[in-house]
Order: sequence, then C-alpha cells, then structure tokens
Amino acid sequence: MQLLEERILKDGIVKPGNVLKVDSFLNHQMDIAFINELGKEFQRRFADAPITKILTIEASGIGIACLVAQYFHVPVVFAKKAQSLNLDGEMFTSKVESFTHKKVYDVILSKKFLGPEDHVLLIDDFLANGCALMGLIDIVNKSGATLEGAGIVIEKGFQEGGKKIREMGVRLESLAIVESMTDDSLTFRPNN
Repeated sequence: MQLLEERILKDGIVKPGNVLKVDSFLNHQMDIAFINELGKEFQRRFADAPITKILTIEASGIGIACLVAQYFHVPVVFAKKAQSLNLDGEMFTSKVESFTHKKVYDVILSKKFLGPEDHVLLIDDFLANGCALMGLIDIVNKSGATLEGAGIVIEKGFQEGGKKIREMGVRLESLAIVESMTDDSLTFRPNN
C-alpha cells in the first residue's frame, strides 16, 4: 500500500537489530485518520469474507483492530497477556514469544467471546517471526471458529513469520512488506 510505505519512509525510524519504529503514527501515538485509511484497505481486501469478529493481541494491535472493525461492523476481541481479576470463567490460552520484548507470554481469551459460529479476521501491527499470529491462530483453532485470514500492517518479509503463516494455508494480507533492512535503511517488496 503506497500510502503506508510513504508514511514509513517519512516518519519511521530504522534502528540496529532489524527494529523499525513507527511509534509516531501507528503504535504509540496513533494517527487516527491515517489508521482509518488502513482500516478501509483491510475491508477492501477481505470484503469477500463473512467476518463476525476481529481478533488481536494486546496492546499495539487493539487500536488498529478497532478502526478495522468499524468497516466490518463487528466487535473486536483481544487476547490478554496477563491474568487479571476482571477475567472470569473458562479461557483459551496459548504461549506467545514477543520479538520486541524478548519475552514469552501466556495469552488468554475468555471462551465467552469466541466460538464455533464465529468467522475471525486477525489484525496486528507487525509480523516478524510469526509468534503472536501463531498464538492467535491456536486460540481460533481451540475455539472451533473459522479463521478467514490475517491482516498485518507491516510484515518483515526477510523474517520467517509470513512464510510460515502462508505455508499453513492462512490467507495473509500485509499492507507493506519490508524486503530488507540495514541499520539505517529499508527496502519494500514491490507490488504488494
């Protein structure tokens, strides 16, 4: 998506260790009008799918998922990274390793919010090694829901996540795919 690639080049910061900071507009400070355009694009790409729920993982995916959900007119549910007092009843759980935080989380989702009648679209800000997406796919499978696909804002195409997810037969739509990164620059995969 050209609009996204242009914004990454303008406001993104490339750091050593394959880190792309987009916190000025996507996942810390959020440019709502811009993310709204991403939501429209995800709706266009998944218009043929009978989506009933958007599923993401806390925290960075939540805002994006909410703006996507308004175009599908469906609720957003998100897997939590920690048990809390306000979670009750039975839970789906999956282990997820965070590329960014170098930590393994037990992500949890209440069983009352996802079931066999649901058609799920996964939404997240980044796809690197695929661990977060694999955890969400595991939760969808445990729930008996139908996975319609996954929408990713930025995929690091030089890492294995996208390849693994596609080899599983999951419909994966990434709005921008970073083909390569150095310590101070990046290149996008053409024709995405």
